[in-house]
Amino acid sequence: MRLLYSCSELGLGHASRTMALGKRLEQNGHEVHFFSGGKAYQLLQKEFRNVYPCTPVAWYENAHGIDTAASLINILFPLLQFNYETRSFEIKNSNALETTHRYYDLRRHIKKIKPNLIVADGDMHALRLAHRWKFPVAYITNLIRPSYGFSPFLNPGERFTERYVKKCAKIIVPDLPPPYTICEYNLSSIDSMEIAEKTEFAGGFLDMAPVQGCDEHVFASVSGPFGTRAKLTQIILPVLKELNMKSILSLGVPGEKKTARIGNCIVHTWLSVQERQECMRNSRLIIFSGGHITCLETVKYAKPSVCVPTQPEQLGNAVKLQRLGCSVVAQSSVQLKLAVQRIEEQRPTFKSKVEELNRFASKFNGLERAVKIIENTAR
Repeated sequence: MRLLYSCSELGLGHASRTMALGKRLEQNGHEVHFFSGGKAYQLLQKEFRNVYPCTPVAWYENAHGIDTAASLINILFPLLQFNYETRSFEIKNSNALETTHRYYDLRRHIKKIKPNLIVADGDMHALRLAHRWKFPVAYITNLIRPSYGFSPFLNPGERFTERYVKKCAKIIVPDLPPPYTICEYNLSSIDSMEIAEKTEFAGGFLDMAPVQGCDEHVFASVSGPFGTRAKLTQIILPVLKELNMKSILSLGVPGEKKTARIGNCIVHTWLSVQERQECMRNSRLIIFSGGHITCLETVKYAKPSVCVPTQPEQLGNAVKLQRLGCSVVAQSSVQLKLAVQRIEEQRPTFKSKVEELNRFASKFNGLERAVKIIENTAR
């Protein structure tokens, strides 16, 4: 079976899922051609042979994270933006132009590849391509109609893209079935959208079997583009350096690894996947921004958490984890300090809730189920 697999680069969680699922598909003997942009493309290039670049589509960001007002303007108009990696100003093309280029980047290869199925992880452009060229498509997503913190000005865009979601042959949600679906508030009602019959909650793409560890430190993980990382660091570091217990902070900066001690906190510019997993396994509390993959990791390791969301999708995940009794939402240093204190004071209750969620999650093998869905859809 030949697959065209397009992966969104808006958050590297899409790339993580794609690498896990892509390897399993190749192990089953399928020919997979991967498409993505930005850092996601670079990550996929290291893992697979057939990887192609396509134009990235991104929100407008500055040193404080995603700028909602500027992002709305940038849908139609180019804007001046500072690139923190090159330390220079550049013009960020409009989302409309980025979208057009991405669509044609994908279309350029479709006749050559002639896929049996298009697989899209968070990439709406691939859904449009599949509809236009009449290819079946399996859509992997934890975001359809978000209900927390999204500007009402984006509602028309959401409804426009939903028409392509409705035409998918299959929709795979890499999350737990209701009522334990962490991304519930980012999906809305699949019944009202009339997609319930084609939607399956496969389970997380992680091995969710319980893992034994110690409770020896607080672990905080920072990730995302420069602006997002800077905002999170400004909130988290002042709290960690004053804690009366050991803490570890990963700044999520790829490249040369450096380590420093600031107060009671050990700060790493970068941790390998194995080092990060070890830090999570031996933590008593995890602080993170609320990304979907990391939400599932906190459940895998059965750790109470504090979510510090920097954008609406993360807020939706964070609120659901909080309502499940596994986490507390904080959006400032003051709130973060209070959240850490609350979890320490009520630790048995939080620990019991996340262990209960872990027991439920461990019943599902999301990767195996996703492979079967894709194989059956392509026949």
